[in-house]
Amino acid sequence: MTTGVRRRMGVDERRQQLIGVALDLFSRRSPEDVSIDEIAAAAGISRPLVYHYFPGKQSLYEAALRRAADELAARFLEPLEGPLGARLLRVMGRFFDFVDEHGPGFSALMRGGPAVGSSTANAMIDGVRQAAYEQIITHLGVEDPPARLELVVRSWVSLAESTALIWLDGRRIPREELETQLVHDFAALAAVSAAYDQEMADIVLRVLAQEPVEGPFGELLARLSALAPAVPAVPAQRLPRESP
Repeated sequence: MTTGVRRRMGVDERRQQLIGVALDLFSRRSPEDVSIDEIAAAAGISRPLVYHYFPGKQSLYEAALRRAADELAARFLEPLEGPLGARLLRVMGRFFDFVDEHGPGFSALMRGGPAVGSSTANAMIDGVRQAAYEQIITHLGVEDPPARLELVVRSWVSLAESTALIWLDGRRIPREELETQLVHDFAALAAVSAAYDQEMADIVLRVLAQEPVEGPFGELLARLSALAPAVPAVPAQRLPRESP
């Protein structure tokens, strides 16, 4: 019969353990509802020892927030292979995996949680949004994005974020439908912008030329085509006039 001996952790290893424990607890309950005592108990150490590694709950929360932000940003990484619609759908699948796994923690990350107003927390959140933006621009193959494209992509990233937050409140719409709908939303935002700007039109037409009929963008076109017969015709006088 042997007796288990608790291995002594180094400083960095213990810090990483506490961050992991805190993130796990924050993922299941709102960070405001998680105490240092609970974190210490889950880590198998005393409350004073937690304060030895972190000055307070706020600093531990921000460390957990950093790990969550890094993980969320990584969900937008996708190989530059295949049609854009399929890539975005895979990205949305991983994005909602994170949302599903870290519900309260995701809400805290996007809304600031106990770190609301903290410049550190705000910088982390902005970093996630910027990483997502840069990834989408990379997938579009545009080195110097025009203003309208930047508006489309940043609006879509914000839409994905707000959609996920609303979905967490009751999960009343099937997750898979929302993932596909968000990909369709991207196409719709880009198409509307293309109707106002030739440079955007060129980008959209280039993307659509590489899309298969059975892909997400093809599915959107099929759905819109099925809806078209029910849409009243636009009176001729309301159609945009061609420039002389």
